[in-house]
Amino acid sequence: MPDREAWITGIGLVSSLGEGLDAHRAALAGGEPKLDTTRFAPYPVHPMAPLDLDKQIPKRGDQRQMEPWQRYGTYAAGLALESAGVKGNGEVLSRTHMIVAAGGGERDNAVDIKILDGLRTADNRGKFLNERLSGDLRPTLFLAQLSNLLAGNISIVHGVVGSSRTFMGEESSGVDAVRIALSRLQGGTGDIFLVGGAFNAEREDMLLLFELGGALLHGGYAPVWARTAQGGGLVLGSLAAFLVIEEKSHAEARGAKPFAKLTSVESGRSRRKPGEVEAAVSAHLDTLGPLDPATSAVISGAVGADSATSEERAALAKRGLAVRATASLLGAGIEAQFPANIALAAMALSNGTLFPPLEPGTVEAPFAGPLKRVAVTSVGHWRGEAAALVEAVG
Repeated sequence: MPDREAWITGIGLVSSLGEGLDAHRAALAGGEPKLDTTRFAPYPVHPMAPLDLDKQIPKRGDQRQMEPWQRYGTYAAGLALESAGVKGNGEVLSRTHMIVAAGGGERDNAVDIKILDGLRTADNRGKFLNERLSGDLRPTLFLAQLSNLLAGNISIVHGVVGSSRTFMGEESSGVDAVRIALSRLQGGTGDIFLVGGAFNAEREDMLLLFELGGALLHGGYAPVWARTAQGGGLVLGSLAAFLVIEEKSHAEARGAKPFAKLTSVESGRSRRKPGEVEAAVSAHLDTLGPLDPATSAVISGAVGADSATSEERAALAKRGLAVRATASLLGAGIEAQFPANIALAAMALSNGTLFPPLEPGTVEAPFAGPLKRVAVTSVGHWRGEAAALVEAVG
């Protein structure tokens, strides 16, 4: 059903830059990152801005049983529903489908440290590990690891009770969440979708995981494109982003106004051999159709991973398009990265203008506008390449 147009009618966004589109618009115009360089030194992180959780999660009991990443996601989902004008509308929410990108739950660091210390002197490490895991972990802690608890909490708090599915798989999970929502809407199997993800960067276990994988930036903060000179690396950022994606006639029937329309999402995965990321990015952009540098721009999901970022930059430089790598200010928000960049593209299109370069002197050229089309790329820190086309309405 190619005539079914996907409108973005609601946006919920929280990050180190603040809450909502106004805060992000102002922060992107200022171009200064919000960093915590001491709490997890030597690794800088972009910490979540203070949130008044009561505004979107009114029951303190609900707040207490969620981990931070679940609170961020549930909060952003509430903002998106509010932005779309459907928050509290039981009739619409009863048929609102939810697609969430999520990672694993947070760990009990004290228990992990105790187990690791014991393993060093245990006579039988397998037996010791089994005994400690069964005896030291609370039953509720295991449940907290379930990725689909974010969707469950959104359903409980906000009453979104249509179908629900959760994707895992780093940046690619955020791509798939948006891609599947668009495919289902265009195919006629749903009229309104709540789509997004959440990530908490302020976790010692998460920093350890990325450091063991050789993914974190060393040597202090640098914006995305400059990191390749330091050997590349991620600066993690706490981030949650949700979108309400709605079929045009459905939105019109209830008087909803769009920020922008989502036209297509292309995704794939290469083996990351030399040259393959550049080829994949170029192929995805070609599939999106003509992009006129006078009216089109790119919001890049590059996060600073060395070879991947270098190759994406090379692919983008050939296009002559103004580019903005938002991870310079947002940080690497992993599962939430792609939905957040779709949100920022829709914000820019609704204004008709692109925010200033975040890293002048690179592929981030000034842009005079008017802005009509935005290509949103996603090159995961170690797998997955994608691009989406977001366009102005009218």
